Amino acid sequence: MVEHIPNRCFTTRLEIDMATVGSQAPSALPGGPEGHEHSPARQPPATVPAPPAATLAASGELLRALAAPVRIAIVLQLRAGERCVHELVDALEVTQPLISQHLRVLKAAGVVRGERRGREVVYHLVDDHLAHIVVDAVAHVQEGARNE
Repeated sequence: MVEHIPNRCFTTRLEIDMATVGSQAPSALPGGPEGHEHSPARQPPATVPAPPAATLAASGELLRALAAPVRIAIVLQLRAGERCVHELVDALEVTQPLISQHLRVLKAAGVVRGERRGREVVYHLVDDHLAHIVVDAVAHVQEGARNE
């Protein structure tokens, strides 16, 4: 069983392994007196190949683009439908320059697209995959708050 260690990010598999075995008796540790054995019923999980490094880097950039409360709120607003800047300003109760700044970040990351309609630019999500990431993150945090 993996222990949850609050406010701790693991960067290597070794750190995860060390954290999960830290409270086990020495005989239960790999290489302990009984050796490293699994129960016959337990099968180790299949190894999942990692995507190419470029894909991982691009995924990290995308998640960084979503990693601001105002940008999360913008994505949630656009999930409900397209909006122009002044509608986002009114809905989120923040300044127009701040909304524009965050829209530029989201646009550069390929999260939103703007379409000029007369004097206004109307923004919409490029696809729903990204909205699902944001919705799941918000739901996860809300579930944690209810369980505390």
